[in-house]
Amino acid sequence: MVPGSGGGGGGFPSVRPRRLRQSPAMRRLVSEIRLHPADLVLPMFVKEGLDEARPIASLPGVVQHSRDSLRKAAAEAVEAGIGGLMLFGVPTERDHCGTTDEVLNTAIADVIAEVGSDTVVMSDLCLDEFTDHGHCGVLAADGTVDNDATLLRYAEMAVAQADAGAHVLGLSGMMDGQVGVVRAALDAAGHTNAVILAYAAKFASGFYGPFRDAVESQLQGDRKTYQQDPANAAEALREVALDVAEGADIIMVKPALPYLDVLRQVADAVDVPVAAYQVSGEYAMVEAAAANGWINREQVMLETLLGARRAGADFVLTYWATEAAGLLD
Repeated sequence: MVPGSGGGGGGFPSVRPRRLRQSPAMRRLVSEIRLHPADLVLPMFVKEGLDEARPIASLPGVVQHSRDSLRKAAAEAVEAGIGGLMLFGVPTERDHCGTTDEVLNTAIADVIAEVGSDTVVMSDLCLDEFTDHGHCGVLAADGTVDNDATLLRYAEMAVAQADAGAHVLGLSGMMDGQVGVVRAALDAAGHTNAVILAYAAKFASGFYGPFRDAVESQLQGDRKTYQQDPANAAEALREVALDVAEGADIIMVKPALPYLDVLRQVADAVDVPVAAYQVSGEYAMVEAAAANGWINREQVMLETLLGARRAGADFVLTYWATEAAGLLD
């Protein structure tokens, strides 16, 4: 018997945890984790040359934005009180080294012009959207990803994105040394206040499929030589420690749901903010199950976000950010 569980008449329990669950007001009072709109960041896609927003079939409710619809949606998200926006660009043309990234720099400037510092404007710093091979880096002659040649491109992109006004640069390519190289490039260019969000623990996951539709990825093959092995949690902590040592201001774990254990370990190990990315496949699974009537969509939406926060995320990137903020309000 649990100590203190007896003592009531007829052997009934004197310790009753249900007392603290008896009403919405009581549950609210003793809640351990509080989900707030400011804990949410909205990923947004802008497609070069669009006149109006275009739906993404594998991400119900998510669109490729035009420049105009991007600004409008950004303003709506800020009005909802969310913590930030993460911008991704989709070019009409691609090349081998990913130099067709101006669509993203334009989007950053557009959003900054619309919302200024009313929210945190983040930009994806990676090559996969802009390369004709779909990899996150420059390819060597033998077809492998050339880590150090890629770092030079990241440095150029970082300065351009900071010049456009991005508050936070999301280094998502999982190249060795990327944080240190980008930090040095930003500082040399006078962008000492630009924040680095390092995707330090980004796993080679099957949950990225709908995202690749959203950015019209040209990827053939996989990214297992640079994204992390899903089996390895200790390696994730090593990657995190390296990125913090190189100057990362915020650490990312991606995806969220299959890696909540890693998220908890990372949050316990570092003294910088920790983010989690609730990726496209996580979102699409819930939307598909809800569309079939198998789950309560809004309940599961908030439950998954709470799960990431409970596991240690200070904020969560989610395609539900604006909608969830409305539910929380």
